[in-house]
Amino acid sequence: MNLLTQKTSANYGGQALIEGVLIRGINAISVAVRRPNGSIFVTTETIGWKWAQRLRTIPLIRGTIVLAEMLTLGTKALMLSAQVSIDEGDTTEDTTLSSIAIGATLFTSTILSIGLFFILPTVATNFLDSNYATTNITSNIIEGMIRLGLFITYLIVIGLSKDVRRIFEYHGAEHMTVHAYENGRELTIKNIRDYDTPHPRCGTAFLLVVLIIAIIVHVLWTPPILWERILSRVILIPIITGISYEIIKWSSKYSSYTMMKLIIAPNLWLQSLTTKQPDDSQIEVAIHAMNGAIEADQIN
Repeated sequence: MNLLTQKTSANYGGQALIEGVLIRGINAISVAVRRPNGSIFVTTETIGWKWAQRLRTIPLIRGTIVLAEMLTLGTKALMLSAQVSIDEGDTTEDTTLSSIAIGATLFTSTILSIGLFFILPTVATNFLDSNYATTNITSNIIEGMIRLGLFITYLIVIGLSKDVRRIFEYHGAEHMTVHAYENGRELTIKNIRDYDTPHPRCGTAFLLVVLIIAIIVHVLWTPPILWERILSRVILIPIITGISYEIIKWSSKYSSYTMMKLIIAPNLWLQSLTTKQPDDSQIEVAIHAMNGAIEADQIN
C-alpha cells in the first residue's frame, strides 16, 4: 500500500533496535522487529506525556523534553526488541515490560553516560590544570577534546562487535526509509535504495553538537573547585541539550543549502561510524515500522 503521494514536511525519525527499528511519528511510535522465524512483529503506541505538549513548543526547553521522552521510549523499545528477537513464537502476547525494569535500565545507562562523557573528562582536565598553567578557555577546549575523543573511541570500539554492527545496519535502514518518506517516495526497497544512510537529524549528529556546544557553555561557567566543576557539568546538561536541539532542527530545515552542507558535514561523517548499509530484509523491517507510524498517526 502506497501511503505517500507527495513530499512531506513531517519530522518522522527513529532509532535502530535489536533486529528492528523504531519510528516516531506525530502522535505515535511504531516498533517493528524481525522474529527468528522470519516474521515481523509490529506494535504501535500513542506517545504519552500529554502534560508536556505545551513545553514541546517552547524553544530551548523542548529539546530536553523530547530527549527525555525518546530516551524513555527508546529504552522500552530496545528491551522489547531484545525479547521479541529471540522469541520463536508467532504471537504478540507476553510483550509487556516492567516499568521498574525500564526505569532501572534508563537510570543506569544515564548515570554511566554522564560519568563517562561528562565527569571523567572534567576530572582528567582538573588534573592537567593542577600540573600545568592553563587558561579557562584552554582548559575547556582540552576537556571538550577529551570528551570528543572518548565518544569517538567508544563508537569505534562498540562497532567492532558483530551484534552492534548489525544494529548499525538497521540504523542505516531507518535513515534511508526516513529519507524516502520525506521525499514523498513510495516505501519500497528499490526506492529506499536511492538514499544514503546519513541523516541531518540523527541522534549521533545531535550528540556531536552537544559535545561542541558544551565547550562554549562551559567557558561561561567553570568553578575552580573540582566538585563544583563536576556539579556545574551536570546542571548545564539541560541547557546544552536545549541549544543543541534547536541547532539540529535548524540545520535539518536548511540542509539543502551549500553553506549548511559544509557546516553539517562533520555530523554526517560521524554517522559513518554508526550507520551501515542494510540488506533488503532490514529495509523491509524499517518499512513496516514507518508504515505503522503513518497509519497510527492517520487514526489519531
